[in-house]
Amino acid sequence: MALLRLHLLRPPPHPLAAVSSSWRRALPTAAPAATASRLLCSSQPAAAPSPSIVGGLLDYLNESWTQFHATAEAKRQLLDAGFELLSESDDWDLQPGGRYFFTRNMSCLVAFAVGEKYRVGNGFNIIAAHTDSPCLKLKPRSASFKSGHQMINVQMYGGGLWHTWFDRDLTLAGRVILKAADGSFLHKLVKVSRPLIRVPTLAIHLDRTVNSDGFKPNLENHLAPLLATKYEDTTVNSDEKKGSNSSKIAHHPLLLQILSEEIGCGIDEIIGMELNVCDTQPSCLGGGNNEFIYSGRLDNLASCYCAIRSLMDSSKMSEELSNEKAIRMVALFDNEEVGSDSMQGAGAPTMFHAMRRIVDSLMHQSMGEGALERAITSSFLVSADMAHALHPNYPDKHEEYHRPELQKGLVIKHNANQRYATSAVTAFLFKEIARIHNLPVQEFVVRNDMGCGSTIGPILASGVGIRTVDCGIPQLSMHSVREMCGKEDIDTTYKHFKAFFETFSDIDRKLSVDF
Repeated sequence: MALLRLHLLRPPPHPLAAVSSSWRRALPTAAPAATASRLLCSSQPAAAPSPSIVGGLLDYLNESWTQFHATAEAKRQLLDAGFELLSESDDWDLQPGGRYFFTRNMSCLVAFAVGEKYRVGNGFNIIAAHTDSPCLKLKPRSASFKSGHQMINVQMYGGGLWHTWFDRDLTLAGRVILKAADGSFLHKLVKVSRPLIRVPTLAIHLDRTVNSDGFKPNLENHLAPLLATKYEDTTVNSDEKKGSNSSKIAHHPLLLQILSEEIGCGIDEIIGMELNVCDTQPSCLGGGNNEFIYSGRLDNLASCYCAIRSLMDSSKMSEELSNEKAIRMVALFDNEEVGSDSMQGAGAPTMFHAMRRIVDSLMHQSMGEGALERAITSSFLVSADMAHALHPNYPDKHEEYHRPELQKGLVIKHNANQRYATSAVTAFLFKEIARIHNLPVQEFVVRNDMGCGSTIGPILASGVGIRTVDCGIPQLSMHSVREMCGKEDIDTTYKHFKAFFETFSDIDRKLSVDF
């Protein structure tokens, strides 16, 4: 959640069973994973009723250290589920009953399933979320030296709790651009699995008043991660030193060597990179009853996974779309944490253009007037972003009668000033789904003496003109390097989203507002 409105996947470095074997007992019993290339936390019995998706979420989180990896992992799962990959640059030949998706910038993804009974002018039932999380990112020239140490220059992305990044075992992940021998360029994802960098705090002996005055680091001077002690680099010749665009000048040769070994390429092949600083501790279950999920990037990958999983599971069999008259869609955007104003963010017309192209492709010989406009009027958007759960040590930070709690279901967010896009109508329709399926639901309103955050809901509601409800999974430690939420809320959210796809069209036609 933003403070303002503003394929190379590798397994985790160490077996998760060895790191966190205690929480595995809380997951549904399952046979060992069939593939050796991925370390999976989940696998449920085929016949189990309402199986938990928590293990699948942990797998997704452990694969998805960056927005690029989150999108690539969603892509892999959609392909495995039988969805067809589209390109925004190609003509689309869509058919009722078809399942499709495309990616943009490998950090934004739109997937959709067309109902067998779709007719031109019918609506879209959409769940939208975002793939990015607050983090530190490498500056274009990341190499710096301080007192004989090799340091990494970083910039802050989003509104993170930056003090939580100190004294963590950190590493780097993201994407690189490679130059191939034939002169072409390659886009590759990279993840350095081992602890690589660290932002050390100053010892209390040298900062005696830190506990009384508070920890107040200068974010330019004190947040640079330590890579190694300084050494003389003999790999850069004098000609390369003269070239201001050389990667060897912009980045430490040691860092380039580590990246090249991870990717399996030569150092000279690396001509560009976009890397995030990541925490290496795996996502896991915890708490006295193994009831909590401890992880980075829960905001907002938990919503992304529940959305993608509910779309796949509600349309994996042809009969599940046989009576559907609408189009079921999931849209995952980048850059929500910094305002969404980018080509891959919700501020771009990506979703609107996708809706228009889908309608155009499915029109065939139909010449109905205003097909897209009629479809938008009939459409509904669930904007899914994490919500603030009641903090037991700070209960006064919540409005007295709107205090969402962990393990008690999705939270519907309200704000009279439209920081959230929820209205009485959209809240009712979303709660009606919960009532029919006996699912818990909560509501949140910020205190009048506090500012209110926002998310992609108002951006899409105003940009597309679509009815929208803002909701989220309750969590604690939002924007920390390590967040937490309730295990039960993940399964509840999945059921709510799946029920939305399966039943919303029938519920919606019973309500008339403009007539």
